[in-house]
Amino acid sequence: MIKSAVHLKSALLRYGLALALPFLAGCASPRLQHYVGTPTTPALYTDHLLAEDGYRLPLRAWSPVGRAQAVVLGLHGFNDYRRAFEEIGEYLAVRGIALYAYDQRGFGETAGAGDWFGVERLSRDAHLAARLIREHHPGVPLYLFGESMGGAVVLLTLAQYPDTPVDGAVLMAPAVWGRATMSWIQRGMLWLVAHTIPQVRLTGRDLNIRATDNDAAIKKLRADPWVIKDARVEVLWGLTDLMDQALTTPPPARLPVLILYGAQDQIIPKYPTCRWLAIRPEVAVHRLVIYPRGWHMLTRDLQGETVLADLAAWLRDPAATLPSGAELRDRMPGFCEPFEPF
Repeated sequence: MIKSAVHLKSALLRYGLALALPFLAGCASPRLQHYVGTPTTPALYTDHLLAEDGYRLPLRAWSPVGRAQAVVLGLHGFNDYRRAFEEIGEYLAVRGIALYAYDQRGFGETAGAGDWFGVERLSRDAHLAARLIREHHPGVPLYLFGESMGGAVVLLTLAQYPDTPVDGAVLMAPAVWGRATMSWIQRGMLWLVAHTIPQVRLTGRDLNIRATDNDAAIKKLRADPWVIKDARVEVLWGLTDLMDQALTTPPPARLPVLILYGAQDQIIPKYPTCRWLAIRPEVAVHRLVIYPRGWHMLTRDLQGETVLADLAAWLRDPAATLPSGAELRDRMPGFCEPFEPF
């Protein structure tokens, strides 16, 4: 749930120099967490994935009756966890498509939840998960599906591990709000607080930013004990490192990719999204859908079933006509032009 990240970054401006200056005499910097476990053979279990370092990634699967027509591996957003794919998994399962979703390292029910384990580790986990699920479903198309932060992880996984055994990817509101698309005040305050009081926790609850127009979905997130409600500034620093890399990483030209974005998105702004889209290769297998009434959590919005129907159609056939009719076939005219930052 990258909404938290946007809230927290904006909240930094309200804390200002008065909060950080008293600590400037000290020496601090954002920390990267490392898990030291017993090396083991990676494995896929019914309720978790076991990484090669012994780290346990809680897992949930939604399976159709009979053999799956396609399989999806879902990567959730910032401060969220595997339950983010509950509605998607249920919808796809009755249409013959299986979905697996795990808690990414540092989120949900994982050890060290609330810590940041780094871009490379998140990508390595995704690569490993894809390999294990591919072994479990030989001969069935396998797709990566990343929401928000998960979309950034998908991009970097496919760039850093080109041998990841998948047949395509879905990027839903990918987190590409890197430093190059932030104001100098945002960049400066993030650096200052991250290097003086990196362990301070922020929530940004007083900011008027919405992730979805579905109040019931927001209420459900707030009541869920495994959804992280705040974050340390050093974790935001790590998340921004991830978004920096994602902003300059296009989807792989060799794979079909479905890109989904809501025109009402207040979490990943239009400007960084359009800047990222501008480096997208001109290949027919990449498809872009802009939902005029869509917010950040597209599948949890009030018009979420429209997005789900497009998703299911594409997973069955990446060349199929999408039922919503919201696909942009002429790149970005009318959406990203004029191309202005916030």
